[in-house]
Amino acid sequence: MLWLEVSLALADPKEKGIHDGDSGTRLLVVVIWVWFLHEREEQESFRSGCMVVAKEVIELEFVKKHCHETVVTGANKGIGYGICKKLALNGTVVVLTARNEKRGLEAVERLKEFGLSDFVVFHQLDVTDPSSVTSLSHFIKTRYGKLDILVNNAGVPGGIVNAENYLRRKRGEISDWNLIVYQNYELAKECVETDFFGTERVTEALLPLLQLSTSPRIVNISGQIGLLKHIPNEWARGVLSDIENLTNEKLYEVLREFLKDYKEGSLESKNWPAGVSGVTMAKAGINAYTRMLAKKFPHFCINCICPGSVKTDINHNQGLLSIDEGVENPVRLALLPEDGPSGLFFSMDQVIPF
Repeated sequence: MLWLEVSLALADPKEKGIHDGDSGTRLLVVVIWVWFLHEREEQESFRSGCMVVAKEVIELEFVKKHCHETVVTGANKGIGYGICKKLALNGTVVVLTARNEKRGLEAVERLKEFGLSDFVVFHQLDVTDPSSVTSLSHFIKTRYGKLDILVNNAGVPGGIVNAENYLRRKRGEISDWNLIVYQNYELAKECVETDFFGTERVTEALLPLLQLSTSPRIVNISGQIGLLKHIPNEWARGVLSDIENLTNEKLYEVLREFLKDYKEGSLESKNWPAGVSGVTMAKAGINAYTRMLAKKFPHFCINCICPGSVKTDINHNQGLLSIDEGVENPVRLALLPEDGPSGLFFSMDQVIPF
């Protein structure tokens, strides 16, 4: 019976006269209440149970008050993993997410080797699956009550890289990207669905939790390939650049029209991007969505960034920057002060036009 009283007090402080106030005062009253029952009861099991609950409440209150909670998508390796590591080393509580549960858990175990056990947890996330996104949102709400930082990194290559020709391009022997990356409709669709619609789906689901933060930040990993100058279709370029009137529905329309034309074999006649056009349009969508959100939520810091040519699996580790070097600027944006810039495109550490 006494254990039930303690549980009620912790679950609903007002039930036992523990009224609103700052979290420190409320926590002190809860601990005193637990201690009072501890003194009344001689049973060892009850005493130890009280102490365990009190310890968990203290830890939870400390995390809520002093730590930033962060979600990083696509984080079992590469840039996402590096961002998790650097944020955790900065004392940020990170929810590392990945589509593959086994690989995600292995990534968390690797981070624990750096002494980060208290700062990193795993949650499975498939950004293309609405139920998976809902599960993550429920987890964040239940465990932390809010979200401070969202880093949208999950994505797919969007094409098949010819490693030999990639190296030839680096040596200046060829310049035609069509000789370097192969893409078809299925790969383009997967890229748009994962990179853009996945980013939008996760963000929309977590926006209510971000709004509970005193300093919410969103960092969208993008690329210069999605800049407006790379989109020859005048209608699409016009829609994506008209931020004053841009909506989610208009973004959907542009990307679905692109995929329809791709499927029908009319990319060239409709003046869509050539080469890895799926990547171009997905990143262009992310860039426009970033600007739209920044306008809608002026108290947020919302930016997108091209981290540079980073050595990852996508480019067969032939990039110019190491993972540690490549995550410096995304992490800097994730940790911006409350009055930091918003609605911008960063190429590494430089702001460039959309």
